[in-house]
Amino acid sequence: MTTLQQQRMLLEIEYNHEKEEFRKQTETMGVERKVRRGDAWFPVKIGSCYYNSLNQAVVEVTRTTDSDIEHNFEPGRPVCFFTVRRDEKARKERIQYMSFTATVSYAEHDRIVVALPNSGRIADLQRSEPIGLQLFFDETSYRLMFEALDRVMNAKTGRLAALRDIFYTSAPAQKLTFGAMSLPWLNASQQQAVNEVLRAKDVAVVHGPPGTGKTTTLVEAIYETLRRESQVLVCAQSNMAVDWIAEKLVDRGVNVLRIGNPTRVNDKMLSFTYERRFEAHPDYPQLWSIRKAIRELRGERRRSDAWHQKMDRLKSRATEIELRIRASLFGEARVIACTLTGAANRVLEGEKFSTLFIDEAAQALEAACWIAIRRAGRVIFAGDHCQLPPTVKSIMALKGGLGITLMERIVKAKPDVVTLLKVQYRMNEQIMRFSSDWFYGGEVQTAPGIERRSILDYDRPMMWVDTSEAEGKEEFVGENFGRINRTEAELTLQTLQQYFEKIGKQRILDEHIDVGIISPYRAQVQLLHKMIRQSEFFRPYRRAISVNTVDGFQGQERDIIVISLVRNNDGKEIGFLRDLRRMNVAITRARMKLIILGSAATMTAHPFYKKLYEWISGQADE
Repeated sequence: MTTLQQQRMLLEIEYNHEKEEFRKQTETMGVERKVRRGDAWFPVKIGSCYYNSLNQAVVEVTRTTDSDIEHNFEPGRPVCFFTVRRDEKARKERIQYMSFTATVSYAEHDRIVVALPNSGRIADLQRSEPIGLQLFFDETSYRLMFEALDRVMNAKTGRLAALRDIFYTSAPAQKLTFGAMSLPWLNASQQQAVNEVLRAKDVAVVHGPPGTGKTTTLVEAIYETLRRESQVLVCAQSNMAVDWIAEKLVDRGVNVLRIGNPTRVNDKMLSFTYERRFEAHPDYPQLWSIRKAIRELRGERRRSDAWHQKMDRLKSRATEIELRIRASLFGEARVIACTLTGAANRVLEGEKFSTLFIDEAAQALEAACWIAIRRAGRVIFAGDHCQLPPTVKSIMALKGGLGITLMERIVKAKPDVVTLLKVQYRMNEQIMRFSSDWFYGGEVQTAPGIERRSILDYDRPMMWVDTSEAEGKEEFVGENFGRINRTEAELTLQTLQQYFEKIGKQRILDEHIDVGIISPYRAQVQLLHKMIRQSEFFRPYRRAISVNTVDGFQGQERDIIVISLVRNNDGKEIGFLRDLRRMNVAITRARMKLIILGSAATMTAHPFYKKLYEWISGQADE
């Protein structure tokens, strides 16, 4: 069985697992729990309805409660509306779903714009009873991934077949030979990475450990590629990662066309979206009035031959203008940016690119990468397989290897196409050294001037507060809702408060010292959120403190990072904390100070945590 067939089989297991989970969750989980998990809003306020530039009927939805809970709504994700009815017989509430699904078009913290399947659905939402909105099962992404895998497996000739054979066999990846370009504003390993990208005929990998300037390097590589090619495709797994790289390219003066909707809600990125550019095109007002005429014509009862002729005329005129605007937008753009699944968007139909850049490639499922690769002549992967892996929910699919990414395979099979970025600009040397030794063979070094970064003089950059002897152990809250450790949460805030008192209020506010509180468990994150909101001491610092899961902090950094590990039990069970890549992300978010709270007795049964504990204790003894 080929690797691709196996991937398809594992993807099917994951698909069935997620579908079944969704069914169970939909049937049994109460509204309140869905809201707490960030998968639903209830009740919502239905705002204005209008047609967007893609001629879709859209509606604005605002949440009216629980605004402190981070939600999981993202552009492109399917959603459904529901109402809650009281079943007097069973003495409980029943969720009743409306008969259609919609798609998130745009998402902010408290407001979402939802694209409806048709304008007739607006009436369904204008009801007197309270309405809720929840995430729906995402069939589309799976369909696109299955189609992509089938297309790759069945490819007989052409570039897709050639890339497949290079990626899955020992066939060497071809390179061009030319002297290295000098880019003196980059360090040596960054310059090498850019040169390797330019030389690659088939594939190159930029491996960027935390703080090593992967985005800077990638932007430079894209910029240099654009001096040799007229247009490139830039993709990433998440909307946020696409926006991040697109924004940096815009700052370099590159004309970016963003397909799909950005999540970073700032007008800078919005103005580069296909929709906004489409609306801003001089021919758009004409198209809008034709579409309006079509809608009015549809409303007429009498449909004679003349009616049909008029409708056909208007439709073909609308299509002609649409195609003209599209051609003009694509003609001007140097970078087309979208998510991997967004590469299947109908506006990209028929487009081919010499080069595809995939950022955060170590977080993307193999099948998702192939959706974009079919449009490309060569592929540049950038990311770090020692940080967060792709999300796989089925244990069986995970054990089978669904979490192994295409980038990881290439790193193992073709080390000659990989460039490791070796100088980090984020962390105090002692924080970085542990990560470098454990994950990167000690190859990552700290940039001069960063080694001794600290907030206080003679401060220890790393601290482990052992909670083994604390009264409370970990506990479950809600029906399989999640793990929390109340005592540890209290100690977390206590420890941070003591550190703040040492620094002094004025300095924290004047120097904008920022803090990230991380817990791998969502329930603990919500508990810590609540405790900070209720704390009188932390009131002046609320804007400086963010609390989130490890995934929520991916790609970010803070002056101070505090990690609450939660696990404290007699069986020394640490669950998914065994996935050390998550821990690598957590500890490498800190610039100057890292504070870990956890039960040493429970955690050090695992060799990684034992080593980390000893490393931190060793610093304390110096």
